[in-house]
Amino acid sequence: MDLHTITEVRRPASRSELALGPGDAVLAGGTWLFSEPQPDLHTLVDLRDLAWPPLEVTGSGLTIAATCTLRQLAAFRSPHRWPAVPLLPRCCQALAASFTICHQATVGGNICLGLPVGPMIALAVALDGVALVWPAGGGERRVPVAEFVTGVRRTALDPGDVLRAVEIPGRALRATTAYRRIALSPVGRSAALVIGRRDGDGRFSLTVTAATERPYQLRFPAVPPPQDLLVALAGIERWCTDLRGASDWREHVTGLLAEEIRAELS
Repeated sequence: MDLHTITEVRRPASRSELALGPGDAVLAGGTWLFSEPQPDLHTLVDLRDLAWPPLEVTGSGLTIAATCTLRQLAAFRSPHRWPAVPLLPRCCQALAASFTICHQATVGGNICLGLPVGPMIALAVALDGVALVWPAGGGERRVPVAEFVTGVRRTALDPGDVLRAVEIPGRALRATTAYRRIALSPVGRSAALVIGRRDGDGRFSLTVTAATERPYQLRFPAVPPPQDLLVALAGIERWCTDLRGASDWREHVTGLLAEEIRAELS
């Protein structure tokens, strides 16, 4: 879609040039930005000339640039024995999008959009990802992605802030994971996306997204018995109702998927 109100496109080459004001919007992949009218915008700030490395293996884990595309993430091959790496392409496939969108959509854009169906949100939360944010006033701050997305289209970003990267710790990448997803049609958007993780020390976590207005992560010292898991799931309050399913159905199928994951990781 043409954005007829845009009068300027800026391409900063350094952070000092990365200033955002009213009417400015960050452009990375642009797959959502160009999908509907944006009448309040007059300037696009294209991040691509900043040339952030899409994926960096560090001593502490994996750093995923906000501008990393889903195609680049899905193609990642780890130099380490990280059992959780197959979760990356699976979550990319959960977007259920066209070839073009999968090649252009970015990890940062998917997270910052804050939609319940965002599979990069599910991935980052399930692996204890931390959002590296560049505040408008300088410096940086880190926010767990589980707290970064606070609701539908709502995040912890303040005006002028930019998401720089998501940092995944090595201990989460060394864990064993299990993945379940359900939709109302074979190629439909996710109605519920549930990911389980069992760490090397036996600790268990369950991440619930798509069915809820914000991501939820339930943690246990070990794989819990079925009843304890049901009790924890009952504490989730913000279930979604939209064209992809009613809230009571989504709550029910989430419980079924969660039990499958619990049994798999036991």
